[in-house]
Amino acid sequence: MAKYAGKYVDGFVLPVPKKNLELYRRHAQEAGQVWREHGALEYIECVADDVKPGEVTSFPQSVKLEPDETVIFAWIVYESREHRDAVNDKVMKDPRLANMDPKSFPFDGKRMFWGGFKVFIEV
Repeated sequence: MAKYAGKYVDGFVLPVPKKNLELYRRHAQEAGQVWREHGALEYIECVADDVKPGEVTSFPQSVKLEPDETVIFAWIVYESREHRDAVNDKVMKDPRLANMDPKSFPFDGKRMFWGGFKVFIEV
């Protein structure tokens, strides 16, 4: 059986100032531990390496990337949508994350976007 058959994925794209990358890494590491402790199967965060602006759209354009920023592409894998909802409910109540002030984030949350996806194909 395919590794992700029937699975559900939350995906995220956001801009992070390059000067804040290490601080962001620490925040993301803690968040990832919280998600995993509450049942997420995988928690992955990636920093842009070969990401160029496109003519119509692209990762940099999608977050209105500034010259001093980079793009983060991340995803969390769950057993199902129901499992995702249950895990996220626990995560949002976890004291390590519940009282975070978005103004303290090392990135501009207004330019972050995310969504939930049913796995469609895995090869």
